[in-house]
Amino acid sequence: MSIDLKHIHLFIDLDAAQLNRLESRCERRSFGAGENIFKEGDPGDGIYFVAEGEVAINVRMPNQQTRQLARVGNGDFFGEMAVLDDGARSAAVNALVDTKLIFVPREMIMSLFSESSAFSLRLFRETSARLREFNHKFVEESLQSERLSLVGRFARSIVHDFKNPLHVINLVSECSVFNGGEEKARKDTHQLIHQQVQRMSDMINELLEFSRGGPSELVLSKHPYRDFIKETIEEIGAETESRRVRLILSDEVPDVEVNLDPRRFKRVFYNLIANALDAMTEGGTITWTVRQTGDSLETDIEDSGSGIHPDIASRIFDAFATHGKKQGTGLGLSISKKIIQDHRGDIRVVPNPGKGALFRIILPL
Repeated sequence: MSIDLKHIHLFIDLDAAQLNRLESRCERRSFGAGENIFKEGDPGDGIYFVAEGEVAINVRMPNQQTRQLARVGNGDFFGEMAVLDDGARSAAVNALVDTKLIFVPREMIMSLFSESSAFSLRLFRETSARLREFNHKFVEESLQSERLSLVGRFARSIVHDFKNPLHVINLVSECSVFNGGEEKARKDTHQLIHQQVQRMSDMINELLEFSRGGPSELVLSKHPYRDFIKETIEEIGAETESRRVRLILSDEVPDVEVNLDPRRFKRVFYNLIANALDAMTEGGTITWTVRQTGDSLETDIEDSGSGIHPDIASRIFDAFATHGKKQGTGLGLSISKKIIQDHRGDIRVVPNPGKGALFRIILPL
């Protein structure tokens, strides 16, 4: 092998006797390109020094994917952490090219550790520097992995939310054909398709707005809340009927005006109803109750589903918070909360023991 132990940086403080003893305990090992040197979980039986060639240190990331954490070349060493803490290997190492290694058993390293304070200090400094480098690399890889995961979640959310309006577009298109293409049917179909396309456009805008964070620049104007609620129920009813879910307005809506951005605020109700539909696969009812309390207007949305699981209730408005849902990613309620806050209002979950989910929206008058 082309490297001499006395030329290895880690051993330059050893005397001749120690170097001779070290030489007698070392093993020369060769590995072909791609060959595994040790695996994660193997015993930490010694330290390896690279005499010729290059190796890769690979770790398993939180998402279970394997990432290359470092490359080690001529004169450098690896495998020291498992030796120092007398534990198992925390990473896997394989040869990148035909590689020749010097293996020093753990017992020899620990003997030198107790004999030479200079060797001990050098080993600690080398290990500390490497840990800093590894930690920086690991954090970068973890952040990149999380970024990709977030992109995937956003994409799944968009696909899931688009399914309902696309379903309505498909349904009304088929109905217009069955009606023989009458003028009224064509107009109704055109209106519904226009509404659903506009809804999909609003969904994309809301996702973009949500991803930016911070308050939105809204221009609110006064709107009769009674007309707004009735119009919203009529629109959403096109979806709920096909899912065997009835929308019920329990009482007359107070005849008051509220500062709204109608298109954005309607998204709140679409999100709440979409969650309720996911919870009522066999059909059911969704009850709307609106009441004025002092200088506020409260809107309750209650479904007849199984209710909100206790594990998720305290963080239900957090981004990506879900509990066992087959569809969606938990963005709907986060977006809804942001929209309501932009309207200077509030949304909360109301305890409803033995019944379905109950959400309360509070708006200032």
